[in-house]
Amino acid sequence: MSFVSTLRQWDEAVACVEQRDPDSALRIFLNIEEKNSKIAFNIGCLYLNNSELDEAEKAFDGSIGKDEHLAVAFFQRGVTFYKKEKFEESLLDFQQAFKQLRGNQLIDYKPLGLRYKLYACEVLHNIGLVQAQLGKWEGAQENLLTALNLRADAKFSHIDHALDAILKQKLFPLVEIRAGLLFKPNKHYVAELEKRDYLGKAKVVSSIVPADEFSGFAPLQPQVDNVPSTPKVPEVLRVFEGEPHTVLYEFFPETKEELAVLPGNIVFVLQKGADNWASVVFNEKRGLVPYNFLVPLDIVTMTSKPMQTSNTSEFSGCIVKVHFQFTIAISIAPGQSYGVFLQMISSKLKLPASTLTLRYAKEGSDERVIIEDSEMKAVWNSVKDGRLTLWCSVTEDKRVPHEKVVALYSYDSTTPEDLVFKQGNVITVLSKVNDEWLEGQCNGKIGIFPSTFVKALNGDQQCD
Repeated sequence: MSFVSTLRQWDEAVACVEQRDPDSALRIFLNIEEKNSKIAFNIGCLYLNNSELDEAEKAFDGSIGKDEHLAVAFFQRGVTFYKKEKFEESLLDFQQAFKQLRGNQLIDYKPLGLRYKLYACEVLHNIGLVQAQLGKWEGAQENLLTALNLRADAKFSHIDHALDAILKQKLFPLVEIRAGLLFKPNKHYVAELEKRDYLGKAKVVSSIVPADEFSGFAPLQPQVDNVPSTPKVPEVLRVFEGEPHTVLYEFFPETKEELAVLPGNIVFVLQKGADNWASVVFNEKRGLVPYNFLVPLDIVTMTSKPMQTSNTSEFSGCIVKVHFQFTIAISIAPGQSYGVFLQMISSKLKLPASTLTLRYAKEGSDERVIIEDSEMKAVWNSVKDGRLTLWCSVTEDKRVPHEKVVALYSYDSTTPEDLVFKQGNVITVLSKVNDEWLEGQCNGKIGIFPSTFVKALNGDQQCD
């Protein structure tokens, strides 16, 4: 099926919902052969509104499978699980939705076609409710207190009522998305479905040539005086004033101040406003993009070579590539001490510095030598062309005694830092990241994982 056919059916299905004919809308959506994440989300919402919970769950699975960063899909699947009384699964989905907010108070989905704002405080409200269902009253109270701190205005009074209920160990209503809200296809694309005469008949509107009625190619024109001797410096040469970010979602502008970007584009954020919009530079153009559509990108991780500018000191640092379970890159001034060096890498990996062991390739051999204070001079001497490669590992004997836990559910990674394991695997807990995340080791891999996925290992269970 072509993109045009998909777009027509999508637009037709949304129109049916607006005409209060959800059954026809669902039938049209299901007939679309290539369903993207938004269409699968719409199908899930229609099933959820009809209380067809099993079908809704499958649809939201498909939506998340096609876009693992779609927080609102995790939120809706969490609602579905809650109504199926699968509270453990519901809690995990609400927690994942909160994680995808990436510290923002909200995600406004209007630029993507959904007239809905997913608020962090309302996600935490639902997390608290599910924890109450599981008898975790203290955790529920903690999340609702955090929700109170994050609420944007007085319209979230239901959070106050929820906290009052928790203090009495009573349940409260679930926050849900209003029925009928769906992702709509891009209105600019839909407009292009209508046939247009882009050429028409040429007509001279204005000309510096008297009585000019020429309707073909432009006639010869007088030369322009006072041409600048040097061309204007493109805006892109000044992008290093901003911070590089990667675009996560497609954004199509609705005003002349906004800028069109696609997933994977790299933009430079010049300024972030309090309204969650960012002023960015992309392809020599400057405009506004929702900041929650972006994720920060370290300049040293870009594959392209940095542009030369008159201020070369901006790039005088050494670029260090560190091979771990995944590869990272940092920029550091040459000659720094081992402590500063280690702390930067520790911060980047989000692991305690005391647990890390660094190695470098000794000059003239393939031997990888452990880095200590006494080796730093040799390390800096091994830098070539401003580049240095290191290898990092976690040294277990520097850690606190380990706890063994067993996996209640399988867990697939959503980021390079996550630990992958299967139900029944035994995991060695290396450290506690926070109340909801642990760091552990399983099958020779190290990473972080949700604490709700595991339970303490009984004495009669065997380790892997």
